[in-house]
Amino acid sequence: MSRHPLAVLAPLVLLAAAAPCSTVPAVPAVPAVSAVPAAAAVPAAPAVDARAYILVDYHTGTVLAAKEAVARMEPASLTKLMTAYLVFQELAAGRLKLDESVMVSEKAWHSEGSRTFLEPGKAVPAQILILGMIIQSGNDASIALAERVAGTEEKFAQLMNAEAARLGMVATHFDNSTGLPSPGHYTTARDMSLLATAMIRDFPQYYRWYSQPDFEYHGIRQPNRNGLLGRDPSVDGLKTGHTDSAGFCLVTSALRDGMRLVSVVLGSGSMKARENASAALLNYGFSFYDTRLIARAGARLAAVQVWKARSSPVDVGLNRDLYVTVPREESEAIKSALDVQQRLIAPLSAGSAVGRLRVFAGGQAVATAVLHPLQGIDAGPWWRRLIDGVRLWFA
Repeated sequence: MSRHPLAVLAPLVLLAAAAPCSTVPAVPAVPAVSAVPAAAAVPAAPAVDARAYILVDYHTGTVLAAKEAVARMEPASLTKLMTAYLVFQELAAGRLKLDESVMVSEKAWHSEGSRTFLEPGKAVPAQILILGMIIQSGNDASIALAERVAGTEEKFAQLMNAEAARLGMVATHFDNSTGLPSPGHYTTARDMSLLATAMIRDFPQYYRWYSQPDFEYHGIRQPNRNGLLGRDPSVDGLKTGHTDSAGFCLVTSALRDGMRLVSVVLGSGSMKARENASAALLNYGFSFYDTRLIARAGARLAAVQVWKARSSPVDVGLNRDLYVTVPREESEAIKSALDVQQRLIAPLSAGSAVGRLRVFAGGQAVATAVLHPLQGIDAGPWWRRLIDGVRLWFA
């Protein structure tokens, strides 16, 4: 699965002062982009009971399987992933404390659907509300938290939509914090995969609650509604959803040998069907694909000549981890190439683009990442600038 980068990159480390660098156009500072090359040995995704689904690799965002992934669907209680995301932002910023008492309004108490069995007018610790929302999918807890963060659920929905836009959820709109049906409340499987990925990435300190098996409040113990938690030890989240119109929905993540996948299943016919569909998609992804770590952020990939610099050569690398996802049969034949701009002249900031790292599998380019100096490069003294200026005339 995800493997040490040295096996892939060790042959690439070069000293540009001793060998000429290839010339490439200026490289824009954009994130690495991964794509799965075609492979005849990879079978089609399994047929599952779902109106829409998507399976993506967490590290690369590579789509491994999809059906109607950008079709508008009702999210039901998958909505609470966004509610939790905003609440976790408040916790991380210190604007909300886990032991803070949050008042339960009449509106929260009167909410329809699944419940945490709160009492109106009673103050409840925020952590109880969070666990009730995540594990029991309590609508009452969700509304109480929304009102605490934004004053009203309507104002909170505005925050939800702003955050969805920031995360790139281009086909999602929220009317409420719970997922109860509403004409203007919709999402897509693709958008939900983006939200799940952001949850895992941005809030690892709170993500653990999604794998908690049960929760008790007011003497009532309720199990986590994600049945895959008990079936597959690699599954550690995320959220279930159901309404009559939305069908049975499930966003799932699993981690096996360093490879993490995220599946979104929308509109299954039953609880068992959504679990079986999710399990089939996850097993498909882990069986036929492999995710490899190519390079760590900040690792030295090459030493390159920089003219007029205080010191040269200079170490270059990536400013973020680079992973690629490929068909399993091609994971042992990944190749990489470094292209570095030839005439690099100081000063250069650590954010300067000085070249690119390209990764190939199955005869296709599967990822490209921008190379940067690992630290800022100051201009040298006047005599160094003068000497290198003369040398550049003949280089």
